[in-house]
Amino acid sequence: MQVFNTNSRIIITCNNRLSPYLIDEVEALGFDIKRKFNTGVELEGTVNDCITLNLNLRTASQVLYSVKSFDAPSPKELYDGLVDIPWEEMIDFAGYFSITSNVDNEHIRTPLFANVKVKDAIVDRIRSKKDVRPNTGPSIDKTVVHLYWKENVAEIFLDTSGEVLSKHGYRKLPGKAPMLEALAASTILASKWDRKTPFVNPMCGSGTLAIEAALIATDRRPGLFRMNYGFMHILGYDEQVFFTERRKLKDSILKQQDVKIIASDISEEAIEIARQNARTAGVDQLIDFQVCDFEETEMPEGAGVVMFNPEYGERLGVHTQLEITYKRIGDFLKQKCKGYFGYVFTGNPDLAKKIGLRAARRIEFYNGRLDCRLFEYELYDGSKREPLEPKA
Repeated sequence: MQVFNTNSRIIITCNNRLSPYLIDEVEALGFDIKRKFNTGVELEGTVNDCITLNLNLRTASQVLYSVKSFDAPSPKELYDGLVDIPWEEMIDFAGYFSITSNVDNEHIRTPLFANVKVKDAIVDRIRSKKDVRPNTGPSIDKTVVHLYWKENVAEIFLDTSGEVLSKHGYRKLPGKAPMLEALAASTILASKWDRKTPFVNPMCGSGTLAIEAALIATDRRPGLFRMNYGFMHILGYDEQVFFTERRKLKDSILKQQDVKIIASDISEEAIEIARQNARTAGVDQLIDFQVCDFEETEMPEGAGVVMFNPEYGERLGVHTQLEITYKRIGDFLKQKCKGYFGYVFTGNPDLAKKIGLRAARRIEFYNGRLDCRLFEYELYDGSKREPLEPKA
């Protein structure tokens, strides 16, 4: 089964509410989207296409290549449908594979049981053809097979990503309560930043927002920071395809971008963590790190974007100290950020009211399971001005 050159259904998953930004990314790469949903998109392509997608997407979680879809009312039909697949043409009998799953079937009380049925079918098939069995286990750093089983229909995929794509690989030191890289990239893509004017991130923590802004401004893709994917462990993999795609990433970097990105935090430790993460990402020279209270953050004159990701506190029972902090953020935006677009990302609507500004937009996100909003404020300098045009 020559999956690297055979068209099949591809499902690209993402965290809930990130699909609008994933759609833009996929279409910008030249792919036609067949279906859109809240947590991903569907298209058609080969595993070689999956290589391109894995290396380029900032907002995705996994790229899944469909092997087979079939009726499976019970575990027996699931096993029978799987054992007929030529796994010996996709999984090295001397290799290692793991199973992940998303299961909703009346006969299954735990996904682990479904995982075992998938494993048994693959092992039995390969053993019958090669008289040897591959190793299996929980690690997802080799070949990964994914089962989606909804009621009476099962679909089996090759997970061409392996480790999730939403972690971009440069953040070796996470810091305190870091924002997921895919979420950070999505909030920036949702903003009206044009990638030329200043991007300012007070209260930067481990620096994820500022680093993602620098990566976006210079067109550095997540594939530059990672050298292991699920597709590398599928039989038929041609490493030259991977290295050709990776060379394209390097050649597309905009080395002469003259954009001002500022990240500040009152904690010297946080700034040092942010600086090290930026160094790993190759953008430390593009970010001006400042140790100071956020009210003392340098704000270049003119237009730009200033983005906060403050603590949320508890949704119920707002802390007095955080109320003061959010009011100070509002005062800072009003007094020192005229001409900018201001953004505050929070999961606490009660605290957001303390900012004291009327939001032009409330963009919906989730941070984990927490319902969040990215509040956008137009901070006019004199008369109302024309908004920045976000870069396509």
